[in-house]
Amino acid sequence: MTDPKTISFVIPCYNSAAYMDQCVESILVGGDDIEIIIVNDGSTKDNTGDKADEWAARHPSIIKAIQQENAGHGGAVNAGLDAATGVFFKVVDSDDWLDADALHAMLDTLRGFIANDQQVDLVVANYVYEHTISNSQRVINYQRALPENRILGWDEVGHFGPGQNILMHAAIYRTELLRECGLRLPEHTFYVDNIFVYVPLPHVKTLYYLPVDLYRYFIGRDDQSVNEPVMVSRLDQQMRITRIMVEAHRLPQDAGNPRLARYMEAFLALIVAASSIIAILADRAGNAEALADRRKMWDHIRSTDPALYRRLRRAMLPLGANFPGKLGRRLSLGLYRLAQRLYRFN
Repeated sequence: MTDPKTISFVIPCYNSAAYMDQCVESILVGGDDIEIIIVNDGSTKDNTGDKADEWAARHPSIIKAIQQENAGHGGAVNAGLDAATGVFFKVVDSDDWLDADALHAMLDTLRGFIANDQQVDLVVANYVYEHTISNSQRVINYQRALPENRILGWDEVGHFGPGQNILMHAAIYRTELLRECGLRLPEHTFYVDNIFVYVPLPHVKTLYYLPVDLYRYFIGRDDQSVNEPVMVSRLDQQMRITRIMVEAHRLPQDAGNPRLARYMEAFLALIVAASSIIAILADRAGNAEALADRRKMWDHIRSTDPALYRRLRRAMLPLGANFPGKLGRRLSLGLYRLAQRLYRFN
C-alpha cells in the first residue's frame, strides 16, 4: 500500500486557459508527494478542459483532471474534496499562485506532522494581495493573533486585528476533518470561500501558524468575483452566503470554545457588514430590491438567533454599514471607501 500524498491542491477552473498554467506550475515545484486536482467546471469559451487533460498526461503521478458540467466554484471544490487523497487539503484559484520558497517550507512542516503522527486540523500561512494595476502588494499576516511555529489550541489564540480573518487563501485543512464535518459547498454560487473556511472551524481542535507568504492572490481582472461591479451584480449570492453562515452555528453555544466563538462572531459581523454595503451599492446602481434584501437579511438573523441579532446590531462593523436613512447610507459608503483605501481588498 502506497503512502498517502502529503497534500491535495484543488484548482477550480472555469474558462481559465489564459492563466491556469502559472498556477499549476507554481504548485508542481512541491514534488512527488503532492497531489494537484484540476477541476474543469464546464468551461465553454476556451480549451481549459484540454489543458487540464494535458497537464494530467504529463504528470500522471501528481496531477488529476476532473471534467464536470458547470456547478460553480463550490461544486468544483466539492469534486476536488471527493477525489482528494492527501492528508491535507488546500484550494488554489486558477488565477492565483503559490510562492516556491514558502511552499517548500510549508511542505516540510506538513511532512513533519505526518512523520511524527501529530494531528493538526488547520494550518495557517500568510497570503499576499497582488494588485496588478498598481503593481503593488499587501501581505496579510497573523502576527499577535496566532503564536508562530507551534501546535496550539483555541485557548492560546490572541486577538485578530482588522484584516486578519482566516480566509481561504490562508487556510490548509486536514482533509478528513472536512469530510467528517460534512462540508458541502452550495453550487452555482460565488463567495463560497467564506463558507469553506467558516463552517469547519468548530471542529478544529489544533492549529499551527507558519509565518511564510505562501498564497499570492491576484487582484485586477474585470470579471473577478471581488471586482466591485461584479459583487453588486451578484448581491443575491452574497446574501445567500450570509444566510448559510448565520445558520451554520449558534454562537457562542455551539462553537465549543469562547475564543473561537468570539472570532467566529467577528468574522460573521464582517460578512454582514459587507452584505449591507453591497446592498447600498446595488441600490445606487438601480437595484430596486437591494435595500429590501438587506432588511430581509437582518430579519433572518433575528429569527434565527435573537441574541446574536442584538450583538451584531451593536458591533462596530455592522453598525457602521447600517446607519439609517439616505444620509446614513452615504456615511456608510464613505467608511467603506476609507477601508478600501487602507486595506485594498478589491
